[in-house]
Amino acid sequence: MDPESTTLAVPGQSASGSAPRKNAARPMPERTVQHAHLTLDGLREYRKALTAEESKVSYWRRILQARLDVVRAGSDLVSENLKPVLTDARVGAGRQALVEVLPVDDIPPLPDLAGLWERQVDPSDTDSVAALEADLAAAERQLSDYRKVLHQRLGAATSELIARYRDEPALCLTALPLQPLRRSVPA
Repeated sequence: MDPESTTLAVPGQSASGSAPRKNAARPMPERTVQHAHLTLDGLREYRKALTAEESKVSYWRRILQARLDVVRAGSDLVSENLKPVLTDARVGAGRQALVEVLPVDDIPPLPDLAGLWERQVDPSDTDSVAALEADLAAAERQLSDYRKVLHQRLGAATSELIARYRDEPALCLTALPLQPLRRSVPA
C-alpha cells in the first residue's frame, strides 16, 4: 500500500501535505451548532470583531518583534514619546468582545504587553537583558498562538456565513448598503 494514500488530509492541504491546487475541489462549508445562536448580523459583526482583533494582535507582534530585535542588538531605548502607543487600552477590549460570543476554551492567555513595553533594563546587566529577551520572545509566541486561534475562528465564521448564503442566496443582498426606493408622487 502506498504510504501517501493512508495520510489523512488536513484542511487547506492535500493528502501529501502540500497546498491544494487551484483547480482542486474545496469542501462545501456547512452550518455549525457553534454559530447557530448568532443572527446573520451577529455573525457579520463577530467576523468584523475577529478581523479587528487580528489586526491589533498583528500590530503588537510587530512591535514586540522590533523591541526584541533592539534588545538583541545590545540596546534597549524606549522613547518616552512611544510609551503611550502601547497601553492596556489598546489590547484586551477586542478579546473580551470575542469571549462573549463563543466559549474561550481555545483562546490562549495574553501576556502583560504594557508591562513588557515599559520595562527598562540596564544594557550592561546581562541577566536583566537576557530575562527581558526571554520574556519578549515568550510574549511573541503567546501572541502568535492567540493569532492562530483568531484565524481559525475567522475561518469557521466565514464558512458559516458561506453556508448560510448557500442555503439562502437572498441573504447576500442584505449585506448591501441599499437605500430604500422612493416612489415619486404625481403632482
